[in-house]
Amino acid sequence: MAEEIYSPGLEGVIAGETAISTVTGGLSYRGYSIEDLARNATFEEVAYLLYGDLPNSKQLEQLRSRLQAASHVPEPIINALRDFPRGTSGMDVLRSASSMLAHWDPDVNDNSREANLQKSERLLAQLPIVMAARYRMEHGKEPVKPRSGRSLAENCLYMLFESDPSPGHIKAMDVSLILYAEHEFNASTFAARVIVSTLSDLHSGIAGAIGALKGPLHGGANEKVTEVMQSVGKKENAEKWVRGALARKEKIMGFGHRVYKNGDPRAVYLKELCGQLAKETRQEDLEEMAAVIERIVWEEKKLPPNLDWPSARLYEYLSLPVELYTPLFVLSRVSGWCAHIIEQLDNNRLIRPRARYTGPERQAWKALAQR
Repeated sequence: MAEEIYSPGLEGVIAGETAISTVTGGLSYRGYSIEDLARNATFEEVAYLLYGDLPNSKQLEQLRSRLQAASHVPEPIINALRDFPRGTSGMDVLRSASSMLAHWDPDVNDNSREANLQKSERLLAQLPIVMAARYRMEHGKEPVKPRSGRSLAENCLYMLFESDPSPGHIKAMDVSLILYAEHEFNASTFAARVIVSTLSDLHSGIAGAIGALKGPLHGGANEKVTEVMQSVGKKENAEKWVRGALARKEKIMGFGHRVYKNGDPRAVYLKELCGQLAKETRQEDLEEMAAVIERIVWEEKKLPPNLDWPSARLYEYLSLPVELYTPLFVLSRVSGWCAHIIEQLDNNRLIRPRARYTGPERQAWKALAQR
């Protein structure tokens, strides 16, 4: 009998095949490097790519038209958002809403590829509306409807703040959505694939993926990076703070990655974009503080920054509240999750691993009076 191999957390285990993305040799989506996509593509183009290939002009225009047509959330769901208890986390709101949206989706019980593509596009258009509406309600404001002819990135900012974002802000949001869209077999993506491998529906897979992303070991790291920045306070404190934290062997969030041992390629371009946006918003001090911390962590620990390190600053420059950082992750990653759900169902096999048993050996039954 072959020896059983156990890898805690499935680390290093090849648990399936995918043509959607790979982290080998740097992150790429269907063969296109993340650097090229971040610099040249729009989020809509990337969402289309994740389901097959880059769109031509006609296909992109058709996608935008479909997204615009889908940019509506049924009124009963909007009313339900009003009734959620005050302080309900944005992740819980999106998890519940993704499940509720299934009740109004005309293709909810159709698991064909075409139907799942349509459901994917509807969720891509609907979830930003849900996030923005609930955020505004929490702050005593009425929801703002998306405007026609605007990108997902622009409408996301507009629905939150009811003001026209600058071109720099739109570009920053668009790039952020691209960088967070897909990342191979991460925990939430794998959870979605496990769920639909039972032939459950797409909305169930998305609700499960959001539940997985809610965990602080997966999503929410950029929120912790913001706490680091707040603890440091100003650039003059940076070196003393980081050396003290390292001396106390404290983990500094935003550095190192389980997969990228030589640096997260997503962080490189986002750092460049942060520099541009810091100038636009006159927050260069924050960039300088981050640079000091980054330099010392590399010198002392040889840990490069991951995507969460610059993205926390980017969201700060966009005036986004910390409570929305992880929900924004959902608005991006739903494109990758849906692509994986479709891929899983295209050639499905129930995902059912084994476990290494660590309990007692076989025991003889004892009657109740003998126990």
